[in-house]
Amino acid sequence: MTALIREANRDDSSIILRFVKELAAYEKAEHEVLATEQMIEDSIFSEHSSTKAIICEKDGNPIGFAVYFFNYSTWLGKHGLYLEDLFVSPSERGSGAGKALLKHLAGIAVANDCGRFEWSVLDWNKPAIDFYESLGAKPKSEWLGYQLTGEHLTVLAAS
Repeated sequence: MTALIREANRDDSSIILRFVKELAAYEKAEHEVLATEQMIEDSIFSEHSSTKAIICEKDGNPIGFAVYFFNYSTWLGKHGLYLEDLFVSPSERGSGAGKALLKHLAGIAVANDCGRFEWSVLDWNKPAIDFYESLGAKPKSEWLGYQLTGEHLTVLAAS
């Protein structure tokens, strides 16, 4: 497969939102997507955004995307690259697009002297887990992810 990976731009906001919705549907969580095209444009492509996106194209057609940002490890004393979302259209899975996206992101991490490249995967997503492990990725077995959202986040901030 000849895939072109490029940095996303404002004009890609609708493409990114479409992929986000397709990813949410795959994860059986489409009801959780609150983002709009304008929100994507404002949050990813604003002047002070720390979030970036890349698009994977085949023959000029978008077939996948990834959204990422840099985090920080105090233990390593280095930044890391965190992959927030990666999605490849179902018809293109197995074509090498996912690997091309991850390879591109690994290159960004190496070029920025990142100490790690990490992401999360749903525990039931066996195809993705198998794919990631085939690339040498290892699960973090001692750490549990936590989050605060909605009312709980607001209550804590106000307390």
